[in-house]
Amino acid sequence: MPALRERKELRFASGDTTCAAWHYPGTNGGCVIMAGGTAVTKEPASDLFARRFNDAGFAVLAFDHRRFGGSGGSPRQVVHFAEQRADWQAAIECAAELPDVDPGKIALWGFSLAGGHIFQVAADSPRLACAIAQTPLVDGPAVAPHALRSMTLPALLRLFGRAVADAIGALLGRPPLLVPTAGRRGDVASLTTADAMDGDRALDPDHRHVGWEQTVAARIALKIGGYRPGRHASRIRCPLLVVVCDQDRSALPGPAVKAARNAPNSEVLRLAGRHYAPFLEAHEQAVEAEIAFLVKHL
Repeated sequence: MPALRERKELRFASGDTTCAAWHYPGTNGGCVIMAGGTAVTKEPASDLFARRFNDAGFAVLAFDHRRFGGSGGSPRQVVHFAEQRADWQAAIECAAELPDVDPGKIALWGFSLAGGHIFQVAADSPRLACAIAQTPLVDGPAVAPHALRSMTLPALLRLFGRAVADAIGALLGRPPLLVPTAGRRGDVASLTTADAMDGDRALDPDHRHVGWEQTVAARIALKIGGYRPGRHASRIRCPLLVVVCDQDRSALPGPAVKAARNAPNSEVLRLAGRHYAPFLEAHEQAVEAEIAFLVKHL
């Protein structure tokens, strides 16, 4: 991969802490705000796409959600959906103040869990120019049964036991009980679908991101099945591009396509491949379509 262009590290306030971000200065006034799913930090989440967006002239603001990566917040490795959506809103405010950015030309880009966040954040942000949700998790109740079937019964029982203990421990002020974000069938991990383990070769094929902690507080297993950001699709007024992969076994394509149909101004890009195909064999098709979408709307 070629060296990343002149990106600069910065921080912006969100809640009672700050989020760490990379800013790639742009030349055309447009800006793409980027973040990754669950415990994926800004570098493995965005490097591959951010470079291409920046080469096309767009500024990029790639950030870590609070409690993850270089951002503040404790306890660590804990996903709070509302907090993460607030981080997106704070990132929008930060981007609007950057000297190379036109506040009327701001776009969002997220994948997996962050792709799901895009639906509600875009619905709550009428001044956005456009948004891209890549292989998004939009409907927990629709996805959870498949995720549960991908686990063995002993692993499932151990995961939920750890999740309950983690949730109780949180009430008592104890440190989080962590599990791997992805594992193989039979592992005690947040996700053990057929394509869950593609993440390493998709996001960090050269093992450069040595500080990327691929764990999450186990309590997420009690929450993810009820998370339905796709229900906000009808309130999204900006153009929305939803990228789905037909063999995705982690977020599933069907719920995302259904949610996209409810958005007034949406497009769906269907790709062959599994959850991480846009980072792997379908990368060129995905990135070229996304750049074309950004050029059209920014």
